[in-house]
Amino acid sequence: MIISEKKQAYKVFGLAVSSEYHLPELQQVSIKEDLVDVTITKTDLSVTWFELAEPNNYFIVKKDFILFQIPEVAIFLIENGKKITVSPMVGFDEDQIRLYLLGTCMGALLMQRKILPLHGSAIAIDGKAYAIVGDSGAGKSTLASAFLKRGFQLLSDDVIPVTLSDQNVPIVTPAYPQQKLWQESLNEFGMKSTQLRPIIDRETKFAVPVLDQFAQEPIPLAGVIELVKTETEEIKIRPVLALERLHTLFVHTYRNFLINRSGLMEWHFDTTTKIANKIDLFRLERPTSCFTAHELTDVILSEIKKEEPSL
Repeated sequence: MIISEKKQAYKVFGLAVSSEYHLPELQQVSIKEDLVDVTITKTDLSVTWFELAEPNNYFIVKKDFILFQIPEVAIFLIENGKKITVSPMVGFDEDQIRLYLLGTCMGALLMQRKILPLHGSAIAIDGKAYAIVGDSGAGKSTLASAFLKRGFQLLSDDVIPVTLSDQNVPIVTPAYPQQKLWQESLNEFGMKSTQLRPIIDRETKFAVPVLDQFAQEPIPLAGVIELVKTETEEIKIRPVLALERLHTLFVHTYRNFLINRSGLMEWHFDTTTKIANKIDLFRLERPTSCFTAHELTDVILSEIKKEEPSL
């Protein structure tokens, strides 16, 4: 039976999702109910929260069970890597619910499915995926947008799903064709926000569709670039070596505080060890005093070219 009119079906992170929420960011598909990987439903979770909640703790985490509350928005429940339940608050903002569905909820669900979610943007360069990771505000999406201006393709923005093939080759699966950019970045790229939708009402961060430059197929992960802001005026890039590689992958795993509480430390260590052995990993320092996305793009492309085996 095809998904009913009450629900809509989407493709994201390589998964077929049936949702009672309209998710305009995602690619809509027609799919039979028995082929759905993930369901998103609306249900009252207030009793469950009352029974399990602890003072000053917004996350209740067990194996294959993550319950969290965002005040004035909703209670969310992620179970078994297959189901997301949303319990909206009175006067909720649906934009905010979508933000958490596609962010924290999907990141947690990917972990439950043993898919590594890195926090950053992934770009396709000559048939290989490169992940740009970093702290919030580091400029990951802005740097990814500079790559798009050069004609490269986007694989993911915010949550990067990485799996291992049978040969332990890390693979990045496409997310959805949208970036999130602040007004300042739009200005630097000469882009106008008048036709763009704010991520949340009254914010100056906008959803930027990139359908024409979206990679539709999974691509091997060749490298990870950690983007770091510094007070110096110089751009510097260096390889990340030895155990520091595992630390970097842990730090930039999306919502990494869930790993231990979900009983996934052993899985995460094993997965990131295998990934670290297959990829290049760099730390790229950028000054905070000026816009450097185009120069950073040159530095990364030059480093990638140096790492390519000569014929």
